[in-house]
Amino acid sequence: MKIYDRQGTPNAARVRIVVAAKGLEEQVDYVKVDLVAAEQKQDWFLKLNPIGKTPVLVCEDGLVLSESPAITEYLDNLDGDPILTGRTAREKGLICMMQRRVEIMLLDPVDDYFHYGTKGLGEALRPWRMPDWPAKKDWGERRGRLAVENLPYFDGVLRERPFLAGEAFSLADISLFAGYAFAKGAGLPIAAELTALHDWWARVGEVPAVKNRSGQGF
Repeated sequence: MKIYDRQGTPNAARVRIVVAAKGLEEQVDYVKVDLVAAEQKQDWFLKLNPIGKTPVLVCEDGLVLSESPAITEYLDNLDGDPILTGRTAREKGLICMMQRRVEIMLLDPVDDYFHYGTKGLGEALRPWRMPDWPAKKDWGERRGRLAVENLPYFDGVLRERPFLAGEAFSLADISLFAGYAFAKGAGLPIAAELTALHDWWARVGEVPAVKNRSGQGF
């Protein structure tokens, strides 16, 4: 299998942690996509993913999957023994719900803040991603504030249970871990009083698949 991504991005982190957790690293070749040079918007890449975003998984049989949740769902179920996306209907439903909440409440607004509230990845991407920057800078900054305002929700959930979707580490935790790292990397503040969130961050950081990838910048 080939995975087209750019190491260090939140979506690449989500996929790479799953690859590590499933023991698939020897079966995957990573192909670096130069996001700063807007390589993901070029014709060759758009044939893989017309949306023009990474990551993209290309399987040996020609199957092409984009969108991190689709890729991670596929990888986790590839051997018929899912460990991150749930085994029962209840587990699957909770993990899917919490994953979407992370995306809507944290990953998406941080992404908007990064690309519009700051200079993002720079000039090469501007014609596609932010042609009217800095006109949208205020909007981007508001999105960043929204992400920060949403963090207490996750802290509250983690005061009631050890992991985001229940008793077990799951794909929802991987997404929140990537979102937390993205927010920190983008310079957004994470309040010290969110102790449950900080404790969870430390615990998840010790999960082998996460710890091993963290040393490599995901």
